[in-house]
Amino acid sequence: MPDRSWPSRILDVLIYIGLFVFAALTLIPFLYIVSASFTSSEELLQKGFVLFPTKFSLEAYQYIFSTQTLVRSLWVTVFITVAGTAINLVFTILMAYPLARPTLKWRRQLMLMIIFTMLFSGGMIPTFLIVKELGMLGTYWSLLIPGAISAFNLIILRNFFQQLPDGLEEAAKIDGCNDFMILIRIVLPLSLPAVATFALFYAVGHWNSFFQAILYINDSEKWPIQVLLRQIVILSSGGAIGDSSAMSESFVPPGETVKMATIVVATVPILLVYPFLQKHFAKGALLGSVKG
Repeated sequence: MPDRSWPSRILDVLIYIGLFVFAALTLIPFLYIVSASFTSSEELLQKGFVLFPTKFSLEAYQYIFSTQTLVRSLWVTVFITVAGTAINLVFTILMAYPLARPTLKWRRQLMLMIIFTMLFSGGMIPTFLIVKELGMLGTYWSLLIPGAISAFNLIILRNFFQQLPDGLEEAAKIDGCNDFMILIRIVLPLSLPAVATFALFYAVGHWNSFFQAILYINDSEKWPIQVLLRQIVILSSGGAIGDSSAMSESFVPPGETVKMATIVVATVPILLVYPFLQKHFAKGALLGSVKG
């Protein structure tokens, strides 16, 4: 193999430098948030930007964990994420699989109705009125049911199911399997990459969601972590979170460091889920995206 020319090597070096700079620009904000959460409020106030604190401090974490408010909101978010993702996957799979079968009547009309929802929606007020009339205001159902199916994810998963060989379904029917058994025993095991990918999409969406909780949940004990984070950002300049009697009156909340610490607590759990689904992510995101 002939030696590479100097221009080609220089180009490679420039590409590596560009990738390094891009990676640094991506990681530095996250590193700043983590470092600032472990920095004393005085040092952060003096320097403004701290990547490596000179004095390690846990005052922000002591403040946010001084009551059960944040822990309770964290468990609420975990419940909403797990239950919501399960509901999303069940409804999406049970609708995508029939739509992928050519024998389904009115399949084209149903797909047009689904695509229509991607372009037009009823709006916030009609959705609120529907949630109210169904008696879901103030309950976790208001965060789980209205967005049970994503039209975009449904279409991608349907396209993925269409790519599976028809011979598998025919062989299963010869062996006496009905449609539900075919879905559970054959289709889903072959669709784990796609299912894992959409599970990650749905889980991240539920974890980061806060606007629906602001609209539908008035009880602060049912707030997810993102709504509490919003309140901390508003109130961290003074006052207390939740039960103020559980905090020392002489303790002054470190405003900026509290924000950073809460962001870390709200972000790390969902980041820990990604490595378990990463091997399926790239493959599942691409499958089903070409064939219409």
